[in-house]
Amino acid sequence: MKLKFVIIFTFIFSSQMNSQQVYSKKEPFSHTYSIVARDTVNGEMGVAVQSHWFSVGSLVAWGKAGVGVVATQSFVNPSFGLKGLSLLENGLTPKMAVEALLKLDEGRDVRQLAILDSKGNVEAYTGKKCIKEAGHFVGNNFSVQANLMDKNTVWPAMAKAFQSSKGSLAERMLIAMEAAQNEGGDIRGKQSVAILVVKAKGTGNSWEDKVVDLRVEDNENPLKEMRRLLTIHTAYESMNKGDLAVEKGDFELAKEHYKNAQKLNPENLEMKFWYAVTLANSGELDEAKPIFKEIFEKNSNWKELTPRLIAPQLLIISDKQLQEILKL
Repeated sequence: MKLKFVIIFTFIFSSQMNSQQVYSKKEPFSHTYSIVARDTVNGEMGVAVQSHWFSVGSLVAWGKAGVGVVATQSFVNPSFGLKGLSLLENGLTPKMAVEALLKLDEGRDVRQLAILDSKGNVEAYTGKKCIKEAGHFVGNNFSVQANLMDKNTVWPAMAKAFQSSKGSLAERMLIAMEAAQNEGGDIRGKQSVAILVVKAKGTGNSWEDKVVDLRVEDNENPLKEMRRLLTIHTAYESMNKGDLAVEKGDFELAKEHYKNAQKLNPENLEMKFWYAVTLANSGELDEAKPIFKEIFEKNSNWKELTPRLIAPQLLIISDKQLQEILKL
């Protein structure tokens, strides 16, 4: 392990010689609060962050399925994201990775960094010159960290909220961030937020490895908007499960998933439409008709679309039944 560490460490050193590592006014600010965490049931790993800075997620939040997640903040060194993940992938622990990254960074005193791996090991660091109030707390399978806060009770409030929360990892991390905001949050205010959740194991297809990847780049109330987006995301996940059930010909299961999606996002016409289609495919045309009628009255394009579903067998009904629907 020592030899491997030296080789990787040397690689980082040589690659960092060509990048800016010393704090300067050119470096992006991301004074913020964040959480890195692992779901102990399904192994998913996530990082969530909120700041009074535009597009905070593009700088702070990094993750790779089967490897880990990284939050790099304060006077951000964005290279810590990819390099931190690379170190984990090459067998280093989060503690070793943090030590390696900071050792070669002359701006370490103004950095804040947290790294979590696929086993739930965590390491966090707060530089001694991070703007107060600043600090972190490392718990079981998670870490919370914050700087430039209104008061020093922000990150303890995050930890307490996360530890007592229930639901998906994304939901629990959002609850932690809401607790931070309720405790005063960033002393400057609020602007952007991001949530990234990756799978416990990589599939080899990067587009399949992200469970949640949501950002609010610029908003007066970013956490409220993130909660709305996360609810919609969950609804569409139910829609996706319904689509898969349709592909397998299990219309009863599809109906269940589509109905759950509608409960989460009741004003979405597309969700209602596919639920109606599934009812029709299940021989429940009478139940489907009023739903089709409501949709067509609100947007006639859905009526135009309906007969186009016959050829690809997404709508499996007789021509007579189709005409009944189109007369609504």
